[in-house]
Amino acid sequence: MKKWTMVLSMIALVLSFVFPAAISAAEGVTTKAQIVSGVSFRSQPNTSSNVIRLLKANEKVTVTNYVSSNWYKVKDAQGVIGYVSTNSKYIKIISNAQIIYGVNFRTLPSSDSGSKVIRMLSKGEEVLVTDKVNDSWYKIQDANGTSGYVSTSSKYMLTDFSVAVPNMPLADEIEAVIAAGNSYLGTPYEYGSDRNDTTTFDCSDFVQTMFWDALRFSVPSDSASQGTFVRSLGPVSTDWTKLKRGDLMFFSSYKGSKASDYANMNAFKEPITHVALYLGDGNILHTYSVESGGVRFDTIEGKQWENRFLYGGSVLR
Repeated sequence: MKKWTMVLSMIALVLSFVFPAAISAAEGVTTKAQIVSGVSFRSQPNTSSNVIRLLKANEKVTVTNYVSSNWYKVKDAQGVIGYVSTNSKYIKIISNAQIIYGVNFRTLPSSDSGSKVIRMLSKGEEVLVTDKVNDSWYKIQDANGTSGYVSTSSKYMLTDFSVAVPNMPLADEIEAVIAAGNSYLGTPYEYGSDRNDTTTFDCSDFVQTMFWDALRFSVPSDSASQGTFVRSLGPVSTDWTKLKRGDLMFFSSYKGSKASDYANMNAFKEPITHVALYLGDGNILHTYSVESGGVRFDTIEGKQWENRFLYGGSVLR
């Protein structure tokens, strides 16, 4: 019990670093959107489902979930819940934060004299956080469309990043992905797991879920395609000691317990059968079997993973 308490505390600490003012929609802050042009309001997130009605231009809705890259789950002004296309020609996110105490809205992410105060944001105003500049400043857009900067302190503003995730510095994006993965520690393994169900994972489903939960970033759904995707983004390394925290690692199938069993492998022709997230210092986060306990931490050096390693690289650059 003490071990899991420590793990949960570490996860909370990482999340507080990455999103210092983040709270869930259940705590009173919601993500809202405006309909740009008429769009079908459906009973399920697919085009075969029943149309509840047509949402009209300029209607405001509350977005309760980013179901997939194609569908939002929303609630209209009458409290009816349904699904709508995420296509920007139909809908745009207009707020994901609320001011809870008057705070300066500035021209630059600084309180120095060179950063002018545009105006004072008032308690109750709803704004859209578009970027996390650093631990101290968010870039936001107010209801009039004016862009500026505001303190990240939770005494001034509360946010809901469950739907619209702001752009962040690379280091924060990496930590957000790792924190998302850590939240699933112990989740059971299932080969060919359902990509829309987070109660079980196989290795590639787990990786896909981490990036989606943390950044609303969609990576391919199987390990071979994920490997091809990473290679398409830029250079990769066949030396795991050269990898960076947050890189993906790709592995061959098990061929034996000795390093010599893998001596003649061609890293770029050998079929990829496993993927893991590199944490640095020889540690990985992954899932690979029912017997191993599902989502877990492992070390590489001197283990089967070092022998089976093909190449690795970053999704985030």
